Amino acid sequence: MNIGIIVYSQTGNTFSIAQRLKDRLGAQGHAVALERLATIGEVRRGSTDVRFEKLPDTARYDVLVFASPVEGMALSPVMKGYFKQVGYLANKRVALLVTEYFPWPWLGGNQAVGYMKKECEAKGAVVCGWGVVNWSNSRREQQATGLVERLTALLTEGHSSDG
Repeated sequence: MNIGIIVYSQTGNTFSIAQRLKDRLGAQGHAVALERLATIGEVRRGSTDVRFEKLPDTARYDVLVFASPVEGMALSPVMKGYFKQVGYLANKRVALLVTEYFPWPWLGGNQAVGYMKKECEAKGAVVCGWGVVNWSNSRREQQATGLVERLTALLTEGHSSDG
């Protein structure tokens, strides 16, 4: 199966979890590409007028993962800007991964996931799973490991590594 992980990460925390997911899926024999969103110029809080160096081609993937941090108790404006520009997702299976500094998901993580889910479904995607890793939570490592395992299982359900 061809899997695309599209990630925006400002500090590297979100990227590190996305990399772990890529490694886990790759170990199962899937083709996995990790595409990091890079902006042109500074993006201010609240802005959705975001310019990207390039937009990943979602059509080339069977399954997608969108990964982003929370900023100011909401989804990062970079990922919001990306969702405004990404095309139709035509029944693609999608998983969502969010990281945040605060120790509880109700301090922005849940809202960020809700926004991403709504945007994906409006574009025709089938959201099969999601999760939040809370960076200042003492159980962060268990959260990250559990999320990687859960998303791996959900994304590959019913699919062998042969395709």
